[in-house]
Amino acid sequence: MTGTLDRVAAPDTPPTTLPERLVHLLARWRYAFLALTVLVTIGLGAVGLGVFGKLSGGGWTPAGSESARADALLREHFRSGSPDLVLLVAAPGSVDDPSAAAAGRRLTERLRADPRVRHLDSYWPLGDPALVSRDRGTALISLRLLGGEREAARTAEDIRRATATGAPPLTASAAGRAVAKRDLEKQSQHDLVRAELIAAPLVLLILVRIFGNLLSALLALSVGGVAVVGTLALLHALTEFTQVSVFAVNLTTALGFGLAIDYGLFIITRHREELAAGRDVREALLVSVRTAGRTVFFSALTVTLSMAALLVFPLYFLRSLAYAGMSVAALAGLTAVLVLPVCLLVAGRRVEGRRGRSPSAGGCQDRVGEGSGGGPNRVGDLGGPGPGNAGGRGAGGVFHRTARAVMRRPVVTVVLVVPVLLCLASPFQRVEFGLSDDRALGASSPVHRATDVMREDFGLRSTALADIVLPGLTGPSSNALADYARRISLTAHVLRVETSTGSYRAGAQQAPPTPSSARFSAPGGSRLSIVTDAEPYSAQGGALVRALRAVPAPVPALVGGDAAALVDTRATVGERLWQAAAIIVLVIFTLLFLFTGSILVPVKAVLLNLLSLTATFGAIVHVFQDGNLRWLVGDFLVTGTTDTLLPVLMFCIAFGVSMDYEMFLLSRIMEEHRRTGDTTSAVAYGLERTGRLFTAAALVLAIAMAAMATSPLTPLKLLGVGLTLAVVLDATLVRMLLVPAIMKMAGRANWWCPKPLRRVHARFGFSEAEPVKAA
Repeated sequence: MTGTLDRVAAPDTPPTTLPERLVHLLARWRYAFLALTVLVTIGLGAVGLGVFGKLSGGGWTPAGSESARADALLREHFRSGSPDLVLLVAAPGSVDDPSAAAAGRRLTERLRADPRVRHLDSYWPLGDPALVSRDRGTALISLRLLGGEREAARTAEDIRRATATGAPPLTASAAGRAVAKRDLEKQSQHDLVRAELIAAPLVLLILVRIFGNLLSALLALSVGGVAVVGTLALLHALTEFTQVSVFAVNLTTALGFGLAIDYGLFIITRHREELAAGRDVREALLVSVRTAGRTVFFSALTVTLSMAALLVFPLYFLRSLAYAGMSVAALAGLTAVLVLPVCLLVAGRRVEGRRGRSPSAGGCQDRVGEGSGGGPNRVGDLGGPGPGNAGGRGAGGVFHRTARAVMRRPVVTVVLVVPVLLCLASPFQRVEFGLSDDRALGASSPVHRATDVMREDFGLRSTALADIVLPGLTGPSSNALADYARRISLTAHVLRVETSTGSYRAGAQQAPPTPSSARFSAPGGSRLSIVTDAEPYSAQGGALVRALRAVPAPVPALVGGDAAALVDTRATVGERLWQAAAIIVLVIFTLLFLFTGSILVPVKAVLLNLLSLTATFGAIVHVFQDGNLRWLVGDFLVTGTTDTLLPVLMFCIAFGVSMDYEMFLLSRIMEEHRRTGDTTSAVAYGLERTGRLFTAAALVLAIAMAAMATSPLTPLKLLGVGLTLAVVLDATLVRMLLVPAIMKMAGRANWWCPKPLRRVHARFGFSEAEPVKAA
């Protein structure tokens, strides 16, 4: 061991290429660099722990949309809009009993005196019939709170605890968006711990099984640890400037450990292959950095830029997840190509497994894994004797046999596999988009149970599900306001319209204004409250909003409410989706072109990714929208809709992650193709050398995502199940079957590139064909 480390510390020739200079620098300062990494990671860990108290549970709707502006005006001028907190106060008998009414009045006055309460509506003392249940056993106290989202959530939690026992003989339970967001944050943190407790031991066992060596497994895990810790610290810093979703932390841990372990697997595997070939530690690491390191660099860059596509959406839910995904992918890549090589230098040959076995051997006992397409210690041919034929290397491996079988009948393979993916995709045709509400918390959530009581006992499908704000329209314009209210009441699914000029139904005034009608007028304008029977997150709710916005108004009108928020979110996502998709396609095409110098290979990768992702989306609709297979994925509440934002998020993540396996496979295919010029042999060899590797990497990533799917929170469960399925489909049907079949069918066209683009690639592209100097 001493001799090996001496050779690391004292190379025979000065470094000239970038990989050589990097390895030389890391070798010279390996202990100092390792100590600095440990100290920085500890410091970042201390900073990152503070992020958990500064996360937000919203960000599902665009801040500048019409519904958001309407909600802001309702809160500022009318003390109305969606309440932050609703207390359901239950009495043993009737809420009108003298003892219950007296206790209700005391509770109301106590809450009204709280300086953090902006506005309060209570059944007591006025006896508003909209605030009492049908059996008169439960009454509502609706509160709007001061402060931003985080401050309102903390206030709501304080009030919920203080009123948990109500005021005897009353008892209280809580609903509303502030407590829902608070519970979302707490459940998300709980799920994070549980997911890591499930995933970490399983991943470690798999890595030990793959490597046959505990040290190699721990080194791969350490890459993920550094990346996750660094990202949590960055998210903490971002909370000082913008809102960050609670789901950003869950995504950070699942994606961070999955990607980082993928990168660690790839580099450690190549390093061990070179050690097994007889190279010393320094030379083996140089080959690994120059080949696997470059692939990791491109993969991390692809994931980072794919996640950056989420920044085009003006919703902080997606943007904060973009920050998390970009950061953890970039840090995983940097850690893999900077910190991991230092660890491998220090570890020396102790990372070798049993009998020097390589994780990518796939059952092959022959020596494989030359560093640069040339050099000593090559094995015999796989396809039989003969110079230049690499087809026989690893002929006994299952991945080699699979590749050869697929390429013997490529058309049959495509004809069989593509319909399977299209069948999985077919349910996506009936997708109905919605937004997450209290039902995302799960059936056991107290907030969901309280909200269900409101739906069933208070008939909230027949209360104000939409509001219209008319800025600048005040008292002198009452005739115009009355005429507008009559026209609104003629709209389908509108049961009643309340405003300052009275109540309207079916185009006629139903009742004159009362003293309470004054709440519909303010110095800044007027508002109308729409009573409807349409479910807000439904096709009827969306149609109602569009119909309301189409009614001519005396002044520019703003339609708000849950249904309007969904319409605005869908419109924003639809407008920006093509931009995000264009960014991802351009990024993947450009990076794969620079990586391969081919035109067909990037096009093939994009099309196959779209096919597998569409299949994933179809499966998600079948499971989560239609409510099938709940016994398999865990129980959840079926709403009949699919969250509008989650497929967008899955698209960006899965598109980037799938490039991991594409680049792992292509790097070995191109390496062999440069040596032999034979596409068939190169594809068989590439799949043999990386099949076991990307299958293991996919298994690790799938475990990380599946652990996230154990959450009772529907968004996390959907994201975990969807990404797990996407990874599995990509690593099996796509990478093992469709890629070899299509590359066989394309033949020499795989490597075709027009002359102008060849010049571009020659100048800006990356190649792994540099010769390796003896160290």
